[in-house]
Amino acid sequence: MSVSEQQASSGAPEQPSAPSRQATGRLYGVGLGPGDPSLMTVRAVEVIAEADVVAYHSARHGRSIARSIAARHIRPDHIEEALVYPVTTESTDHPGGYRGALDEFYEAAAERLAAHLDAGRTVAVISEGDPLFYGSYQHMHKRLAHRYPTEVIPGVTSISAAAARLGTPLAEADEVLTVLPGTLPEEELTARLSATDSAVVMKLGRTFPTVRRALERSGRLPEARYVERATMAGERTGALSDVDSDTVPYFSVAVVPSRIAAGGQEPEPAPDRGEVVVVGTGPAGPCWLTPESRGALAAADDLVGYATYLDRVPVRPGQRRHASDNKVESERAEFALDLARRGHRVAVVSGGDPGIFAMATAVLEVAAQEAYRSVPVRVLPGVTAANAAAARAGAPLGHDYAVISLSDRLKPWEVIAERLRAAASADLALALYNPGSRSRTWQVAKARDVLLEHRAPDTPVILARDIGGPGESLRTVPLTDLDPAAVDMRTILLVGSSQTRRVRRDDGTEAVWTPRRYPER
Repeated sequence: MSVSEQQASSGAPEQPSAPSRQATGRLYGVGLGPGDPSLMTVRAVEVIAEADVVAYHSARHGRSIARSIAARHIRPDHIEEALVYPVTTESTDHPGGYRGALDEFYEAAAERLAAHLDAGRTVAVISEGDPLFYGSYQHMHKRLAHRYPTEVIPGVTSISAAAARLGTPLAEADEVLTVLPGTLPEEELTARLSATDSAVVMKLGRTFPTVRRALERSGRLPEARYVERATMAGERTGALSDVDSDTVPYFSVAVVPSRIAAGGQEPEPAPDRGEVVVVGTGPAGPCWLTPESRGALAAADDLVGYATYLDRVPVRPGQRRHASDNKVESERAEFALDLARRGHRVAVVSGGDPGIFAMATAVLEVAAQEAYRSVPVRVLPGVTAANAAAARAGAPLGHDYAVISLSDRLKPWEVIAERLRAAASADLALALYNPGSRSRTWQVAKARDVLLEHRAPDTPVILARDIGGPGESLRTVPLTDLDPAAVDMRTILLVGSSQTRRVRRDDGTEAVWTPRRYPER
């Protein structure tokens, strides 16, 4: 019972009790574990035994899961403080809305506990799971821990309990485990589920239909497992795809377990599951990889690609890697499609965006042949080298621009020169791919001369090399000073239009941009 109830029953005036142990009491945040009282830690039991006050949160119906877990350790002489939420999921007419109502409640609840602490009483705020992991206690901790001596007693989380009840490892080796609240928007859930190795989605209940759609859209639904009331009475587990959304309570979680641990349970290759996904890895390392591409790489049975790009993809146990030289695009595409036709999930790894001078075209050309037309092919976008370089420089491609490859390996130089003249005469900014290599040393000088027929000598040219990589460099020079010796295959050139501006800022950096507004003639 509360302090006021005890005083009322004895007829005594409401006077604060004498300090029982010290000038101010001690605050404990006590984790009780996932539900089974036997999973409480020894320290949690000790703290409850030593406490003068046991506080717990509950909804307006008055039932508290935390209290039911700790019931056997709560004595008649304990002062109990039931912190009853004014709202849970329903709407409210509070002037500050739902968040305002809760903030007001937390402030009032914290002051109720502060009164006990000021009177010298030890207060144990009990919380299911772990107090600082989506726990109600944390709201008291933020308001009181800086004012009173405080100790937090960790508890077994529902995540650990769910994995234990499923008998399935959550993460192994270098796998990343992502914990998500089901209250996130569907698009955000989909992106994060696509990008991670394994996941747990908390707070289901009303969010279950959204979570299920996100799992399906991210391709993770076949792996997903469902756990309800882990270690409690009424526990339920099973394949999440089989669960009726109308039966899902708040105290349930979705688990996408370790892919490595499940490696031996992968289905055998079958024609109806084979596909080719062409993945753009961006210009450099994992920071440039989209969540969708990251998920596709993780889900693949086989990775096919140029060795340099394959090296950007983490090695995963059980995943086969097929590296090849950079000049065998058609052969690589045919190999990938053959694997998919036999039931393998294949990721063809491409740098930058796969549709810009990269592997998407090669795969689609081969897939157009009669033998491969039934093989599913998807293309996932990536950050392009042009966009990455432009972002580093400022916004040189902020207006209309053209993208041209200077490589004459697959088209005559005459065609390249004609396109350069056309783009330059139209006053387009330019992104020039493949400007030079060990075997192609004269194209940059030729391109410079062609552009100077239409551009001023001081037109800004950005030399961006290995953007995002360890050898990244960025330099801006006038077009007339463009030196072919400073260019290699890891360099992309961005050439400004007549409107492109180059300005040095007060901090010493330089910004290059092309205005979006073009002057009227």
